[in-house]
Formats: sequence, C-alpha cells, structure tokens
Amino acid sequence: MFRDSVVWVNGFYLGTERSGYSGFHYDMTNYLNYGGANVLVVRVNATLGEGWFYEGAGIYRHVWLTKAETLHVAHDGTFVASTVEDPGAAHPEVEVTALVTVENDGDKDARFTLEEEIENADGKIVASSPAVAGGISAASSSDLSVALPVHDAKLWSLEAPYLYKLVGTIRSEGKVADRYETVFGIRSIRFDPNQGFFLNGKHVEIKGTDEHQDHAGVGVAVPDALSAFRLARLKELGSNAIRTSHNPPTPELLEACDRMGVLVLDENRIMGTASEDYDHLKRLIVRDRNHPSVILWSLGNEEWVLEHSSFGERVARDMTAYARRLDPTRRSTVALSGSGAGVSLGVDVLGFNYYVQHRIDQMHERFPDRPVVGTEESSSEHTRGVYADDLARQHLVAYDFEADGKHASVEDAWRYYLARPFAAGLFYWTGFDYRGEPTPFDWPAISSQFGLLDTCGFFKDNAYLVQSWWTEKPMVHLLPHWNWPGKEGPPVDVRVYSNADAVELFLNGKSLGRKAMPRNSHLEWKVAYEPGRLVARGYGAAGQEIASDAVSTTLGASAVQLIPNEVRIAADGASVSAVTVRVNDAEGRMVPDAGNLVAFDLTGPGRIIGVGNGDPASHEADRYVESVSTIPVAEWRTQAGDPKASGPETAPGFDDSAWEKARDPRWDEVRVDPPASVFRGAFYLPAEAERAAVKLMLRSVGDTQSIFVNGHALAQNLKVDAVGYEYALDRSLLHAGRNVVTLYVTRFSAANKAMQAFSWDGPGPAAVQVAMPAPQWKRSVFNGLAQVIVQSKREAGEIRLTATSPGLSPAVVNIASQALPRVK
Repeated sequence: MFRDSVVWVNGFYLGTERSGYSGFHYDMTNYLNYGGANVLVVRVNATLGEGWFYEGAGIYRHVWLTKAETLHVAHDGTFVASTVEDPGAAHPEVEVTALVTVENDGDKDARFTLEEEIENADGKIVASSPAVAGGISAASSSDLSVALPVHDAKLWSLEAPYLYKLVGTIRSEGKVADRYETVFGIRSIRFDPNQGFFLNGKHVEIKGTDEHQDHAGVGVAVPDALSAFRLARLKELGSNAIRTSHNPPTPELLEACDRMGVLVLDENRIMGTASEDYDHLKRLIVRDRNHPSVILWSLGNEEWVLEHSSFGERVARDMTAYARRLDPTRRSTVALSGSGAGVSLGVDVLGFNYYVQHRIDQMHERFPDRPVVGTEESSSEHTRGVYADDLARQHLVAYDFEADGKHASVEDAWRYYLARPFAAGLFYWTGFDYRGEPTPFDWPAISSQFGLLDTCGFFKDNAYLVQSWWTEKPMVHLLPHWNWPGKEGPPVDVRVYSNADAVELFLNGKSLGRKAMPRNSHLEWKVAYEPGRLVARGYGAAGQEIASDAVSTTLGASAVQLIPNEVRIAADGASVSAVTVRVNDAEGRMVPDAGNLVAFDLTGPGRIIGVGNGDPASHEADRYVESVSTIPVAEWRTQAGDPKASGPETAPGFDDSAWEKARDPRWDEVRVDPPASVFRGAFYLPAEAERAAVKLMLRSVGDTQSIFVNGHALAQNLKVDAVGYEYALDRSLLHAGRNVVTLYVTRFSAANKAMQAFSWDGPGPAAVQVAMPAPQWKRSVFNGLAQVIVQSKREAGEIRLTATSPGLSPAVVNIASQALPRVK
C-alpha cells in the first residue's frame, strides 16, 4: 500500500506501515465480529514519496485474509533449499532441506507432528519424510528442519523452468492443524569472481534490464497477467533477467519469473542497520527466498551518503552478514554509483551502475575474490519512431548515440561487459519506459525515455539492436521509416541491426551494397531519399538469405487494426489481453507518423482498464472512469410542525426565511426540541450533472422521518435506523441549481438520543452522491501505435472490442473469456 498506511478493523487500530513497498500482516483475531459483518478501514498518505519516480498511491497490490488454527506454520515460515551434487549429471541427485517455523498462538502447550512431501509438476509425490514429532510452548514458536532426497531431479533453468511443490502437514491431537504448500525450484547458482555467473554448472551471461513497476494505462496497479505480458516482451528481445529497481516487487511478479524462466536481482528499498531497516530487509528475503528465479539480493541503490564513507562500509558489511544469515544460499550486492571506498568495501558482489563512473578493472584487481555485475547501464534516452530530436515536443532521436566517455551507449555498454569474462553480465537502464524522471526534460514531459521498450511495451529500435546480440533466431531490423516527403535528395542515416553474417540493402530493387555484419554492433548506410521501398536482406555463413526487413513509403491513413496478444483469457476478473492499435494505409502497412484519435467500445463480459500510446509527452487520459463526488445538503432551517403533514413547505420555492436556523441540541442545554419538527435543506447540482446518477444519503434525524425532495415524497414515517437511508433520485425530480430536501420528524426518544451523531451546523445529516458516467474510451496513436488493455469479468462469453476513427475503416476483435483454469 502506497504509503504510510494505517489499518483498523471494526474500529480497532491494527498497525501502521510507513513503507509503500514492504509487505506486512496484522493479527486481527480478537477484533472480529464472528458470524457477522466486519469493516476493514485503510488510510494511506502519499504526500511523501520514497523514490524519485512515479510511485502511485493507495492499495495497488493484493490483499489476503489468512485463516489458521492457533497451531500453524508462521507467515512466510517455510524456507526450502536444495543441494545439487552434480548439476551436470544426467539424473541429478538432490537433497532438499525444508526449514519450517511453527507458531503456537494458543494459551496451552502443544504437541504435534510435521510431515513433508514433495510433488512434481504433475502432482506426483517424489519424496516424503517420516513424521517429525515436536513440542511447543504457548505463545511461542519453534523451528524444525526436514531433509528430503529427490532422485533424478529436474532442474529449474531458463529453458525449462521446472517447479516442485513442498506440501507440509501439521497434526495435533489427532487432527490436521495446518496444511501448507510452498512452490520451489531445484537449481544451483554460483557467482565466480573470474568467470561470471553459473546456473546448474553452466555459464550464463546475464542479459538483464532494470524495471520499475508501472505500465501505460494502469500505473502501478499492474494486473498479474500484465506483468507476465511485460516479461514475455523482454524475453522476445533476448533478456533473461530483471532487476526490481528500486524496491521489493510484488510476489506475483516473482511467481511469473519462476514459471517463465527469468532471473531476478531482488532489490531492497533503503540501506541501513536500524531495527526498522533490518526489519524491511528481513521481510524481503524471508518472503522471496523460495523463488528459484531470485539469484542475488540487492541491499540498496546509489546511497550517495554511504558510498564513500567509513560508516557506509560498516553498514554494507553488516547488512551483507545479516542477509547471509537469513539466506545462506545466495550472495548480496549493492547497486553502486561510486566505488573504491565505503559501501563497495562491504559487499560480497560488486554491483556497478554505469561503468564510466567506475574503475572496474582496477576494482577487479584490488578485490580478485569478489564477483562483478553491471547493475545499471547505458541510461540513454530515445523516443520510439522519432529520427530527429524534437525538443519542443520532448522527443529524442531513436538512433543509439555514440559513446563519449561520459555516457555509455547501448552498444558500448554491452561490448564493455562482454569483453570482461570476470563480469557476470549487465542490466540495462531500463527495459520499459516508466512514469516520472523524464530526463533530460521536465514538465510537460511525463515519462522517462531510457527504455528499450516504451511504456506500452512496443519495441524501440534499440530493442531490436539488443535482440540482434541476445537471440539466435535469424532477424533483421531496418531503420528509419521511409516517409520523408519534401526531403528528397539529402542522405538519410540508414541502420541495420541483425544477427546475420552479412546484410545487403536495396532501394526500389537496386542494391546499395552488401556488408559483413560485425558481431555485437550494427551497419550503416547513407542513402539519398526517394519514395518507394527500402529492403535489408540478411545472409548466413553459406550465403543463403535467412531474414529480411523492409520499410516503405506509405499512403495516407486508411484503417484501424486491432491485434490482441491473447485471443482467449480466463473468466476470472483478473486476466487481460493487451490489444495493439495500429493505423494502416490502404495496403495494410502501418503509417509510421500517424497520430489519429481512435475511440473504443466494448461489449460482453470484459472491461477496458487502461489505454496508452508510449508518447513520453502525451497528456491524454490513461483511464476513462465514472467520477463520483459528494455534495452536502446544507442551509438547514426548522420549525415545529406536524410529523404526518405534507404541506406547502415541501415545495422548492417555499419561503423559509422566517424559520429558525437548525441547531445541534447536544451543545445547547437550554434548547428543547419540539415533539415534531419540519426541516428544510438545500443542495446545488451543477449543469454538467445532467447525465449523472444522483443518490440521496440520509441519517436518522428522529424516531420517525418522512422525506421529500423538491416536493416529491420519497418515504414516509420511517423508523429510526442506525445505518440510515439511501435513495436513487429520479432525474425528473431534479434540476440544475438549487434543490430542496424536506424532512418531517419526531424528536429522538431518550433511548435513541445517541443517534444524533451529526451536527446541523457542520456536515449535517444528509448528502447527495453524484456519479458521472465514464466518457467514451479513446486514445491517439503515437507514430502509428496505441494500446488498449482489456480485462475479463467473472463470467464466460465473448468480449467484442470495436475501434473507430473519423475517416478510417473501423476494426473489431473478439476475445473469448473462458471458464477457469486460466488459459496460458
């Protein structure tokens, strides 16, 4: 919850959590209304941030209710570790160790037995332990360790991310007290100071990206299925690792990394050795240490005050030792912007942010026993589909720039680390663009431009550059686009990114030459522009064509196209399909400079939850939702009256100026309300509320009450009610401007006097809720592309999304919402 949250249940305070990233839990056993309704209240205050980037606000991750017997496994109380004797063996032998913390929240000592089983991915039991007997005192906990041998184990890897499940059962007094499941993977990891990173005994070059946690259209409230979509996009460019910069991730992101075979550098938010700092680090490690995807802990990022100070060395050393006690199976690092003193002396893996800011070779010589990894690299800014800086629009050229000794290009950073076998690899800053930190601009720019992909996940040209180094499937990418009217003649900077051995370039069928493709680099041509078709053909070592790419001078925008990443999603209210919106010409080619406004309509069991286009300076709305406001009913006046009357005083134009102003009898000891009274109050509707749904909300103001709005009776002689009353108001009763509520009441009896929990002089007993319907969803495409995120509801059926734009042919796509299990 972001951030500084305070939680109550049924009016009882449970706790406060200042961090917006660390998970937390509270015991509310004693405050619950068993068999009845319970009210959970959460207050968050995002006035202060924890980072320098967009962090969102409110509840943006999952909230669970956990029920357990008094004798149970502790929260995050299972730690599964495995020892692989020979990871290269055809049939690996593995010993799995389960460390389990059992808690007894009861008031009596307890005896119990613990049984453990391991299930493979097919649900078959492959290992089990004899029952382990234990005893535990009241209001205490106990740790038990169980060893389970697994024969012919399937190891978790990037190519085959195999997962097992540990199933534990606690029995006490002849009954099952608790049953818990822990998903884990079996693998070996090693950071070598001279040879880099090894997974299951095999060298793996870390090809990573740093990631914040927001996405176009939804901000930081990213659905789990959208997190998986983002990982899939990163895997397409060849990435095999992410760094969760700069905070603990959602557990569901790690679960997706486990399933999809993605390595994780799991990052703590704040460095420090105060008890609160240790507590946050403990919560991160204890929660995440069962995930096979997590290979390294990051204790912090660029703590400048610590990086060159003696106390920074002490803090890093003690945090490293603390992390090792919590998890002896992994090492720790810190993402450093400066090294040679302070923090860098206290970590066991040297993490470097931007090699140009360090003397990495000297650090390796100075600390030959410490592994090295590039935790953050390049930080170059580019806008998708832009091929000349347009500073007025906050758009930056998409070509990778030349390294200048102070800044590393995408290409230069990769080649630097590749040339150093002792380095484990690198993490680019960043995979995706993210909200905030719009370097080198300020407002009105709204997002960063560091990403290899934009905020929607559309590839920038640099993503293809990285893909040409990180993937083996033959590919060619040609840039820029070929729409340059009025620029005939002057040479255009044409570049080709490919993993082919050679590339030949053709313009309108004429060869412009074949060139050998240098490894981990690119090719360039200077081409005089003429409209037509530019083609790049890639050739293998034997001279055969293996891949190609082309750009053409397009016609004007003609049609909208919708391309869903999923045509079937689970009807679970959580699954999503990220739908690409393209504007094409009459021949079906994307128009690379199109900016048409596209509107969307959806029918069926789904909803649109966000739209985006990747433009780092766009101020269009990401969401179009119902807006709800509350208007007070005020100006209350009163006089004695008949509780059963329905007189002229109910009319809106009735003159009540001679009536007494309504006062609060709780603070007026002299005042005695008459047995029956009439009250008149007013609320003011704005003209734009004509389409709104309007609801009157009223507390009891006496033992009985009759309610009128603008002279029309809503209810008569209602008995006192602790909850109060709500009435949807027919639009025919209302008008823009002043509207009048009239109440005929009998005063509270002594038994009900406490019901007057309002002040006539303050908010009063009534308010009007105005719900404006959501406008139609729409978004302009940016350089030909936009995105619509469609989420299922909890019912099966066909979701139909329609896209329209003036002067263009519309598009329709159908997405099947299917009953569980979720389609993957």
